[in-house]
Formats: sequence, structure tokens, C-alpha cells
Amino acid sequence: MAGVISVKQLNTYVRSLIEGDTRLNYISVCGEISNLKNHYASGHMYFSLKDNDAVIRCVMFRTNALRVSFKAEDGQRVVCSGKVSLYEKDGQYQMFVENMVPDGIGNLSEQFRLIKEKLEKEGLFDVKYKRPLPKFPKNIAVLTSQSGAALQDILNIISRRYPVCCVTVYPVTVQGDTAAKTIIDALNAVYEKGTADVIIVGRGGGSAEDLWAFNDEQLARTVYESPVPVISAVGHETDFTICDFVADLRAPTPSAAAELAVPDIAELKSQLNVFNNRLKRGLEHKFSASRLRLAELLRSVYLLQPMEIVATRQRKVDALTDRLKNAYKTNFDKNNLRFTTLVAKLEASSPLKTLARGYAVVEKDGMRVKSVSDLQVGDSVSLTLSDGTVTSKINKVVKE
Repeated sequence: MAGVISVKQLNTYVRSLIEGDTRLNYISVCGEISNLKNHYASGHMYFSLKDNDAVIRCVMFRTNALRVSFKAEDGQRVVCSGKVSLYEKDGQYQMFVENMVPDGIGNLSEQFRLIKEKLEKEGLFDVKYKRPLPKFPKNIAVLTSQSGAALQDILNIISRRYPVCCVTVYPVTVQGDTAAKTIIDALNAVYEKGTADVIIVGRGGGSAEDLWAFNDEQLARTVYESPVPVISAVGHETDFTICDFVADLRAPTPSAAAELAVPDIAELKSQLNVFNNRLKRGLEHKFSASRLRLAELLRSVYLLQPMEIVATRQRKVDALTDRLKNAYKTNFDKNNLRFTTLVAKLEASSPLKTLARGYAVVEKDGMRVKSVSDLQVGDSVSLTLSDGTVTSKINKVVKE
């Protein structure tokens, strides 16, 4: 039969229709959890979301489930955000949940507390990760509503304070169910482009519900992953969001963010004038001092009478030469006298001098005899005199 397709082909086609609807790519749905199955082995969460009239199957994969800041239970009312698609194997459409928070305006403070505590424990707010803003940014990315007054405030202040800076505006939705996703997508676009030196994310004031998008956990993680410093400027001075805590710098208002992001060119010009004047005065002082020094040199004897300088140097050399000769002669005479004295002492204590006076050295069997006790009658001894050696035999030993 012509036009017959398989069940899989049908399900694939239906899935393409669902995923082709951009309204279903990221949607937030409120309902009550039922049939919750938390697969501890895989970390995935499977449950249904229902109200009084309908039910939809949901799955939350491990990566997203780990970021849930509260314990999900059956019967609990929640708001789930994610995309809708069709699971081809069983032909049922379901919601792939990316984020889950408790439902109800009254739960906003509790949700804020839970998310803040979770991210703080993970170290996303740690001061050691905060980066200083560049002193002279060339490119600034601004993420805010295109129609809001905050954008005009930012542009006006930057153009007035630092007109040499290039500002790129990334229009985003700043409140509502899709706001967090549009801001995340814009941040990723900025990261991918890679030209921004600093990023400003913010909006004007509003209620807690209006600002809630800036408390989104995934948005906070995306801000944390920024390769360049991020300034969070959400609401008024008394408003605080999760985005404020994770950003490198919090500005109380969008206008303040613009002032913090760029220097004041008027102040820079004033500082440059001060430095220019200091440099000018320093050069003038150096020039004057050099002129005075040159005048002194031109009047000095070294230039007026150069031969006198040579004569003076020659006299000094001659004097040093005479001193060297005298010192050499004195040292030589001193050492010569010392040498003569030592030679005389050495000759006076020489054994040869003793032998010359009539003494002899007595040896027996090659050993020097020091006492008559070492000799006996009949021993042969040798006598060393000043002019030779004789051999003799002992006939008598008398010990005194």
C-alpha cells in the first residue's frame, strides 16, 4: 500500500513536529509531582506532573537533577522548566526537565535561600574567584532589555564618560519564564565571540517576581564560567539576586554599573595634564642644571690649561715612583739583615762547628752512642771527627 510508514517513522515525524515548535524548546510548567522514581544508580529522576485535568510524563537527567536545591516528593507542587519532546520507543510525549523549583509566590524566599546556600557551599561566591575590572576596556557587552530605561542609562553614561569604548548590546528578556534562558544564550554568544573585556548583566527595578530570572541556578553557573569579569546590575540598591553574588562585581543600579565599568575621560585628561606639567617642569629643571654644569666646566682649569693638568699628573706619577723605589729598598735591606742573622744562628748551632772544636760522634753498629752503658769491652765503634772517621775497639769502660 502506497504511503504506508512504520511506527518508528511516525513517531520520529511527530517528534520533529514537537521539537520544531520554538515555544516548546524551553517552557515552564506548574503542577504536582506524582509517581516519582529517583534512580539512585543513574541519578535520573522520572515522575509525572499533573493538575486537576491532565498529566504529563517527565524525566530529569542526572546532571540537572544534581542541581535541584530541595528534596522532591510526591504531592509537592513545583515549577519545572525544560523542553517538550517525544520518546520514540513508546510513542509518548514527555517533558525533559532542566530546572525545578518549588511553586508559589510565598516560596520565593525559601527558593532563594536554598539556591544561595547550595551555590555558596560549592564555592561559586568565593572572593578568590572575583576578578578586577580592566582599567581601560575596549569592548563592553551589555545584556539587558532593549526597551528598558536601564539600557539607555548605561549607553548614555558610557558615551559621556568614555566614548572611545565600543558597546555591544545583546537584547534579552529580563523577566518571565524564558528570561533566564535568553540571558544564558546571550552570555554564551558573548563568550563565543570573545571580544568583550567586561560584561554588564542587569535590568531596572521591580518586584521579587520580576527579578526572579536572575536567581536562576543555571544562569548563575553560566556567569561563574565567564572568561571575563561580569558586573551584575539588577534592580535597585536594596535588591539582591543570586547573579549579584556570583558576578565579579555587584553594582547597585545599571547606571552605577556603567560608571564602574569605564573611567571618566575628563578625569583622565586632567591627570594627563598634571603628568605633562610635571614632566615639563622636570625637563626644564634638568636643562637648567645641565647648562649651569656646562658653564662651570667651560671655566674650569681642565679646559683652560690642559697642559697644567698633564704636568700635575706627571708630578704625581714621579712622586709615586720615588715612594715605590724607597719602599722597595727599605724592604730589601730589612729582609737581607734578617737573612744574615738567621744564617749566623744556623752556623753557630751546626754539628760541624762542634766537631771542629775537637769533639767526635761515637757510633756502634750504625747507632749513635749516647752513654757508656751502651758499650762493653771489646766492642767496635766508629768515631766521626771534623775531617774524617776512624774505627776503634773498646779496651776499658769506666762509668762515673
